[in-house]
Amino acid sequence: MIQTSHDRLLIIDFGSQVTQLIARRLRELNVYCEIHPYQNVTDAFLADFAPKAVIFSGGPASVMTEASPRPPECIFDLGVPILGICYGQQVMMHMLGGKVERGHGTAEFGRAYVTPSDDRIDLLSGWFLEGREQVWMSHGDHVSAIAPGFEVYGTSPNAPFAITADTSRNFYAVQFHPEVHHTPNGATLYENFVRLAGFTGDWTMEAYREQAIAAIREQVGDKQVICALSGGVDSSVTAILLHEAIGDQLTCVFVDHGLLRLNEATEVVKMFRESYNLNLIHADESELFLGKLEGVSDPETKRKIIGGLFIDVFQKYANDIEGAEFLAQGTLYPDVIESVSFSGGPSVTIKSHHNVGGLPEKMGLKLVEPLRELFKDEVRALGHELGLPASFIGRHPFPGPGLAIRCPGEITREKLTILQQADAVYIDQIRKHGLYDEIWQAFAAILPMRTVGVMGDGRTYDYALALRAVTSVDGMTADYYPFTHEFLGETMTRIINEVDGINRVFYDVTSKPPGTIELE
Repeated sequence: MIQTSHDRLLIIDFGSQVTQLIARRLRELNVYCEIHPYQNVTDAFLADFAPKAVIFSGGPASVMTEASPRPPECIFDLGVPILGICYGQQVMMHMLGGKVERGHGTAEFGRAYVTPSDDRIDLLSGWFLEGREQVWMSHGDHVSAIAPGFEVYGTSPNAPFAITADTSRNFYAVQFHPEVHHTPNGATLYENFVRLAGFTGDWTMEAYREQAIAAIREQVGDKQVICALSGGVDSSVTAILLHEAIGDQLTCVFVDHGLLRLNEATEVVKMFRESYNLNLIHADESELFLGKLEGVSDPETKRKIIGGLFIDVFQKYANDIEGAEFLAQGTLYPDVIESVSFSGGPSVTIKSHHNVGGLPEKMGLKLVEPLRELFKDEVRALGHELGLPASFIGRHPFPGPGLAIRCPGEITREKLTILQQADAVYIDQIRKHGLYDEIWQAFAAILPMRTVGVMGDGRTYDYALALRAVTSVDGMTADYYPFTHEFLGETMTRIINEVDGINRVFYDVTSKPPGTIELE
């Protein structure tokens, strides 16, 4: 953790699926916060962390269950504002002398409306201007009696204690989730909470840049660092930040695994060598990667092969750099959060990620991860602060395994060439129509099937192509982008006319969930 003089807000995670969204809302207010699983929050931790305010997240447990998640008792004696959300409200009431019950027709899931009982508290400034507020509920248990000192400030049809507060102690509790977009005015509630807690919004990328550079210099000293440069936003910002901090002590290794987009390797190498004068090794290992992937069709096997080869390649180049003791990665805060389940065990593995989970002991390198406290939008802001081109910072995410997971089934050089060309046409279409910045991620995928077509009065038997474009805030959930039929028709025509080997084009309208953004 980068040591910071900023006031800090602690989010205690009780297992909610949307705890990250709480942190995002606070970071958007320039408030520094950290998420920690409840079992890690001990008396000693609280004394060291010294939070200026605390938020209890939601969670799937019931406070009536034996050994249900709890914060330490001493947290209520810190003298700082506390906000409990959903399960966080219930555990607060339960521990402070209220009562929580199960069922009896008071469960609420989905959209609900809260009306004010008394809105004359600072937490609710800007709320109830039109008589009621839409909120998002997700609870089975409910508070049936509030703790001594609390009063009711809002109710819903199935939650008579939807908003409660003990203003004398600055304890607040809500049954709904203000962090999700289904609570349209939720951001105002968080803004009010951090204001009454005394936060001034001093968490900025300018300040983070200075602190990160100091932390890098302290950690690295005079040793050499290898940076895993993929050309994506995260690794690029990592590289430029490290270069500013330690200069020629940094060597970037750009691994060209043959699974990049059209002309990407040339563009990345040119930008970093010419614009930033970095020590850059262009490791063209495409034959190695494609050879190992030959005949492999299982998506997890592909990912594991690529991840293992990345480690081997970095090790090879690390051995050639005298004094190399560190490897830098663009690990982000969501990766850090998701690597620690609130219950102490790993979450279900949906996909493997080659740069998450640390390094094998055989590498003999220590990790430098200067972005591990940042969300994606904060990384982009830091990139702006460091002077990276806006066109580069705004690029859509690109997966570490590259086009391997946009080529379901066996990978061949022929299919990769077709896919690179088709994807380039698709992205060019999106840019020409001024849609690129409205879309979180867009790409083409070549499907493991051939279809019959007619071109020039002749029969064709070529590949089918899937186009994917999604909107999202953070990649945790996503919906398809609503292109017009005119756009899709025009794009299909260009792809089939300009790319040999494609005779049919589909548009994927699957959301996440149930699908994932990538096909594999």
